[in-house]
Amino acid sequence: MLVAIGSDHGGFRLKEEIKRFLEEEKIAYRDFGTYSTDSVDYPDISRSVAQAVATGECDRGIIICGTGIGVSIAANKIKGIRAALCHDVYSAQMSREHNDANILTMGERVIGPGLARAIVAKWLATEFAGGRHARRVCQIASLEEE
Repeated sequence: MLVAIGSDHGGFRLKEEIKRFLEEEKIAYRDFGTYSTDSVDYPDISRSVAQAVATGECDRGIIICGTGIGVSIAANKIKGIRAALCHDVYSAQMSREHNDANILTMGERVIGPGLARAIVAKWLATEFAGGRHARRVCQIASLEEE
């Protein structure tokens, strides 16, 4: 698995923590920035991560900002992306099982590093359940054509 990861300045520190976690777990990743706490525009980072996932360059993505909201909204504008904002482990699990989320978003100003690590671990380990949920994911994809 190759994970695309990115953040704006408000999520930089948590992104670095998640990169350490990925390294510890021997999960490959590609960092799409930002590379400091200097102010950047989160839609640019979201676009880069989301396009890498949508094109298949990366298998899944993680994007972090101050709240996780802005990066989630921006990523979901890219066709084929199902970005889920998760600040608890159960939501992370359900976003994968039921919604086949391919991008996880989180907020550095909302959760701490320990919880973020647990969320990422569960999200990466959870597979899509398929079945009745596959029909609904197809319905979501069809909304992109309207």
